[in-house]
Amino acid sequence: MGKKILVVEDEEALASMIAMNLKAVGLEPTVFGDGLEAERSLARQHDYDLALLDVMMPGKDGFALMESVKPYGIPVIFLTAKSDLDSKLMGLTGGAEDYIVKPFEVLELLARIDKVLARSGPRGEVLRVRDLEIDLQGHRVRRAGEEVALKPMEFDLLVVLAKHKNMAVSREDLLGLVWGANYMGETRTVDVHVAQLRKKLGLRGIIKTVPKLGYRLEDI
Repeated sequence: MGKKILVVEDEEALASMIAMNLKAVGLEPTVFGDGLEAERSLARQHDYDLALLDVMMPGKDGFALMESVKPYGIPVIFLTAKSDLDSKLMGLTGGAEDYIVKPFEVLELLARIDKVLARSGPRGEVLRVRDLEIDLQGHRVRRAGEEVALKPMEFDLLVVLAKHKNMAVSREDLLGLVWGANYMGETRTVDVHVAQLRKKLGLRGIIKTVPKLGYRLEDI
């Protein structure tokens, strides 16, 4: 079962987009469009692994809502159009794990969510996609129970594709997420490593090429 994410966002289109992408990577979102409504729900349901809170909302704003979230030990990421320094400091000094200013890219949001979940979650996490088991702590990969040796960059690339399963990830984003933002090499590097993953793990029909964009690891 995927980790549970509380999403409190009053922009319906944005909330739907966030929920759709969270589901695509195996997370379980619960969405509220009103801060007060979300606060009332916490008495009944509060076993969330993370909360994404908009700051400016009807009922109760995100800063105030965070005080109701804190007692349950739920990590918080603020999503907001308020980009001024005072608001950022209020959010971060108030205990938030991160503060993301709108508009933002979906992959950036997912990457930041992943980092917060990694910091706050249990050690020894294992990702599962189809018959693949990816041991994040041990840097081991098994397919159908049989261990497959991967080079460090091949392993890191597989982890990124698995964490963004069912999503098309561009070559440029893969370069940034795996090799780092300062990497000066060509996107051809991604193609070579994807080819090795397909060969070693038998993923030729599972890691799909997305024309003129990049790749998608399918888990359907």
